[in-house]
Amino acid sequence: MKLIDSHCHVHFNAYKEDMREVIKRTLDHGVFMITVGTQRDTSKHGLEVAQRYDGMWATVGLHPNHTVEQEFWDNDELPPEEQATPKIKTRAEMFDMDYYRALAKHPKCVGIGEFGLDYYRIPVGVDRDEVIRRQEETVRAQFDLASKMNKPVVIHCRDAYPQQAIMIREAIEAGKLARRGVIHCFTGTLEEAQAFIDLGFYISFSGILTFSKNLQEVASALPLERLLVETDAPYLTPAPDRGKRNEPWRVEVVVQKLAELKGMKVEEVAEQTVKNTKQIFGL
Repeated sequence: MKLIDSHCHVHFNAYKEDMREVIKRTLDHGVFMITVGTQRDTSKHGLEVAQRYDGMWATVGLHPNHTVEQEFWDNDELPPEEQATPKIKTRAEMFDMDYYRALAKHPKCVGIGEFGLDYYRIPVGVDRDEVIRRQEETVRAQFDLASKMNKPVVIHCRDAYPQQAIMIREAIEAGKLARRGVIHCFTGTLEEAQAFIDLGFYISFSGILTFSKNLQEVASALPLERLLVETDAPYLTPAPDRGKRNEPWRVEVVVQKLAELKGMKVEEVAEQTVKNTKQIFGL
C-alpha cells in the first residue's frame, strides 16, 4: 500500500459494469480506499463491497442532498454535455437511527458520513428554511450516532462552512465527537479551513486541487499533518483528465499536486497522508 483514497464511491452505479476491474486496478496501483455511503442503500452496499477486499473500508451516512427530492448533475465544474457521470435523482429520506446504527456495527465501517450542510444544492420551489432545518436535524442525529459508536465523521459541506463549524463546536462542547473527523472535498478559504483544524478536524483535498488556484493557495498554507487526499470518484476527475469518469487510483495525481505545492517529495506527502488517514479512521 502506497496511498489511501480517503473518500470515493467505487460501489456506485457509475461502476456497475466494471466495478471489480476498477477496484483491482486501484489496488494494483498500491492504493487502498474508503468507499463512502450517501443514503441507506449506498451505505449498505458499500459495506458489502468493502467486505470482499483487503485494503478497502466503508462509511455509512445520509448526505444532505438526499434529504429532499431533487435532480441534478453531480459534477459542477463541467457543463452537462461534457460530463461522464449521469444525472442524479434523490428521494427525501428521513434519517433512521436504528438502521444506520446496525450498519455502523459492521467491522468494515470506519466512519459515519458523508453528511453535513449544503446550502448550494437546495431545489427551486421548496421552502429553503425547511430544507435547512431538516439538514441540521439530520446532522445532529448523525453526530449522536458517531458519538455513540465512537467513530469519526465525514462532513460534506457546501456554501455553509461557518454554520457547519458552529454545529461541530456545539457538539464538541456537549461532549460529543470524541473521534472528530474530516471535512471532505474542502473548497473554502484558509480561515475556514483553520477553524475546522482548530476544532481537531482534518481537511481533505480532491482533484479540484489540480485546477483551482485559490484552493492551491489554501493547501500550501495548511500543515500537512492535518491533510488527507481523496478522489470523490466517480466525480471531480483531476486535470488533465477532467470530463472522464474518475477512479480511486487517481488520488496519485492529487498527491503529486500537493507535493508540488509543498515543495516536498511525492513519497513524503504520500507517507504523511497515509499516516493521517490511518489515524483518523483507526485503520
